[in-house]
Amino acid sequence: MPALPSKEMVMRVMLKIALLVPLLSLAGSCRSAREPQSLLLALATFQKSASPPVANPARLGFLTYDGEKWSYRQIEDPQSRVFHKAMVYESSRGKRGILTAGGTRAILKLWRPGETPETIWEADFGGNFSRMRDVEAADLFHDGRPALVVATHDQGVVAIVRPRPQGGFSVQELDRQPQTIVHEVEIGDLDGDGVLEVYATPSRPNFLDGAPQPGEVLRYVPGRGLKREVVAALGSRHAKEILCEDVDGDGRDELYASVEAVDGGQVEIMRYDADTPPAEGIPVATLEDSLCRFLTAGDVDGDGRRELIAATHRSGLWLLRPGKDPRSKWHVESVDRGSSGFEHAALLADLDGNRTDELYVANDKAGEVNQYQWQDGRFKKIRLHRYPADLSVITWNIMPTPASLLP
Repeated sequence: MPALPSKEMVMRVMLKIALLVPLLSLAGSCRSAREPQSLLLALATFQKSASPPVANPARLGFLTYDGEKWSYRQIEDPQSRVFHKAMVYESSRGKRGILTAGGTRAILKLWRPGETPETIWEADFGGNFSRMRDVEAADLFHDGRPALVVATHDQGVVAIVRPRPQGGFSVQELDRQPQTIVHEVEIGDLDGDGVLEVYATPSRPNFLDGAPQPGEVLRYVPGRGLKREVVAALGSRHAKEILCEDVDGDGRDELYASVEAVDGGQVEIMRYDADTPPAEGIPVATLEDSLCRFLTAGDVDGDGRRELIAATHRSGLWLLRPGKDPRSKWHVESVDRGSSGFEHAALLADLDGNRTDELYVANDKAGEVNQYQWQDGRFKKIRLHRYPADLSVITWNIMPTPASLLP
């Protein structure tokens, strides 16, 4: 017969329970009192009824969840025709707002509730058109002030927009190449030295007929004064999408590039580590499509391991899981073949606070925004919003934000 627990042991267990119950109650109350979360939808919209279709002013859509239902509203900026991205940005301690990147005109603006939008940077790059195409924020110089890294069209400008201590912003061009469009920028630390690197994807102007469009992925290290360096040599192909994340969980970022197909080929997802030669990217997945413009990383099933979602042009959404060797081929499975779009913007984010990421996707072909939740070993789709039938929409980006920051 096993020995009965001592009186001292019983008292210790009772004390732990007495301490744990209030903490669990507090955690539950914190979750129930969690601030409402929203999605930022950076849009270009056109009226189908006009011939040819007429572009509306740049639109920023807000999808907000109040704990029971989702609601949609939007704002417009008549100074631009498109918002390529919108994101939360804190230029100085406690001064958060929504940053927008506009195209034609190329303007970065910071929006705060109840305030007039602040123009951070406006530029004419001297080419056929000027667009702020992508933007990321990070403390590149370890001065406590997050700088912006901006990709632009169509003169190959990659720039740093940096808040000044006395107020305002300074602009420094990292690069400029004529007749070049930069599709995306990413920030990460592949070599683990604590100094952030900037990655960018320049290429020749867009072709959508499958013809060769040469491109590469470049690296800059502003904190060390290091200029352009090729990290991915893609030959006659290019990447419109890159992602810097620690997906395999080894404590260091990896660079993933979605390399577009040429002449009937397929999209390849290539991995680059700090020591990968530029011409020797590691193919971890091949997708049944010619274009893939969104990669997003997160934990879709709550098992503590991260996955990638790839959103392709026509063949749908794909779940990519690394195996025991993350430098070998990954497991690839279809999530939804019926979802598609020119950009096909996608985001993994835990907006409901349950420690599992939901997938948010703009299915522009169907004119809707959907959420996918992992349930019983598969994704369940929930439609959050449908646009009017007369509206053609290109969703360029989806990002999360606290609802309190919405202008």
